[in-house]
Amino acid sequence: MNSLFKANNQCLKQSIEILWKTNQSLIKRNNWSTTKTIINNELENIRNSGVWKSERVITSKQDSHINVDGKTQQVINFCANNYLGLSSHPEVIKAAKEALDKYGSGLSSVRFICGTQDIHKQLESKIAAFHGREDAILYASCFDANAGLFEALLSAEDAIISDELNHASIIDGIRLSKAQRFRYKHRNMDDLENILKNSQSFRIRLIATDGVFSMDGNVSPLDHICRLAKQYDAIVFVDEAHCTGFFGKTGRGSEQYFNIQGKVDIINSTLGKALGGAAGGYTTGSKELIDLLRQRSRPYLFSNSLPPPVVAAASKVFDLLTQSSALTEIVERNTFAFRSEMKSFGFNILGDNHPICPVFIGDARLASTFADLMLENGIYVIGFSYPVVPKGKARIRVQISAAHSDKDIKQTVEAFVKVGRKLNVIQ
Repeated sequence: MNSLFKANNQCLKQSIEILWKTNQSLIKRNNWSTTKTIINNELENIRNSGVWKSERVITSKQDSHINVDGKTQQVINFCANNYLGLSSHPEVIKAAKEALDKYGSGLSSVRFICGTQDIHKQLESKIAAFHGREDAILYASCFDANAGLFEALLSAEDAIISDELNHASIIDGIRLSKAQRFRYKHRNMDDLENILKNSQSFRIRLIATDGVFSMDGNVSPLDHICRLAKQYDAIVFVDEAHCTGFFGKTGRGSEQYFNIQGKVDIINSTLGKALGGAAGGYTTGSKELIDLLRQRSRPYLFSNSLPPPVVAAASKVFDLLTQSSALTEIVERNTFAFRSEMKSFGFNILGDNHPICPVFIGDARLASTFADLMLENGIYVIGFSYPVVPKGKARIRVQISAAHSDKDIKQTVEAFVKVGRKLNVIQ
């Protein structure tokens, strides 16, 4: 009798376990089914709103002329961050190939374990020298550099004062910090000064700004910011991702543009735009700051080292920039030509005298249609709309490169005029 009871009890236990597992499986399936429905509804809303972002597939190397979506006929590329045309420069490619043979494809580790090679240290020295700083630290991207700075440097006793239109990576980096956060109106120095006046009880106050704001192509008033920082005993951080290598007389960025070299306390920038276009970012500043980041910065401590070919390619770019500023001069000339020609036909070109040249359209669907018609006319540009830019402020962001010829500029302006008249954007 006792054995029968045990057998029945065991059978009941197994049945309950099966039922519980089945029920949990159904819950999971139902939860995922609900989640899928939510996701699909959100995707449909994005499509219906006209801001769906398609990815065109490039089937050639990144350059001023590229093959897109498998088509054999090349189009002129005006939407890459390849400002100096160095992503396909023969010397840069050669340096990457040689590093691949000598150092391998990657380190399979983080820097402080077994992921630091001599070329990493050499590149950091070149970066520091280029900016006139004491030291530099490499990251996998400038996004990581921004994510790793504020948390490591600042505490709840400190404050960050940030331009309201700073890049998403700066915003996300600030969110990771325990510091008190303030936002000043975009490029509004009166608002910045008011915040500085009312925040003097904090231990450290750091003013954070982009050097150039990538959606509008406008330049931060860095000279004024540095004057206010000195007056109110604050420090200045600037993200130079859309400046380094091509902005300023010899490509030293917004500091050089305003002739205030050495006034900024912390500079972050990228290797993934003008400086070879592959990947990587960095922070440069005082030796004490860089030493602290090597000990505390989480993206640095927990991310694999930059691959040797990327390091070598960027290192070669700094060599080229140190030898000559000819490419920077070509970018400046091309930028002036495009902006002046487009304005003469009635286009509204946003921003300052910078290679980011946003052609204002307004309506998101119209911007998308405009970009599609430009591609049909042999010009590769992309329409930018919400949430990348505010609603009602869609634009075609054109980016000028030293690799563009006078003919490229002329052909592109002609295409803009043709499409602009067809869509009634201009008369």
